[in-house]
Amino acid sequence: MAHILLVEDDEAVRAFVARALKQDGHSVQTAEDGAAALDLINVEDFRADLLLSDIQMPVMDGIALALNVARERPDLPIVLMTAYAQQRERAHGLDALVRDVVQKPFTLAEICQRVRKALL
Repeated sequence: MAHILLVEDDEAVRAFVARALKQDGHSVQTAEDGAAALDLINVEDFRADLLLSDIQMPVMDGIALALNVARERPDLPIVLMTAYAQQRERAHGLDALVRDVVQKPFTLAEICQRVRKALL
């Protein structure tokens, strides 16, 4: 079982993915945007085995979040999600920081499989 920080601004998608990951045996903490996620990450007793974040979000997008997390917590694996091809291309510039970029829409089985792979 892994501890996953899920960052997604769309409440329905956030609930969908959180439910899938919990059913796959993980514990899930959620945030609605990158700034809220950084607030959680910067808490002294923060614990996560994986950051799973949307790219396109208000306040702070997933790319900015990934850059901040890589600097502050370089050992935390990152997986990004996006529905936009141009955002996927932006993420590929971060190959050294990001383990995977998952294209939306995805199935429950697919997101769980990609998370398991990223945790290896």
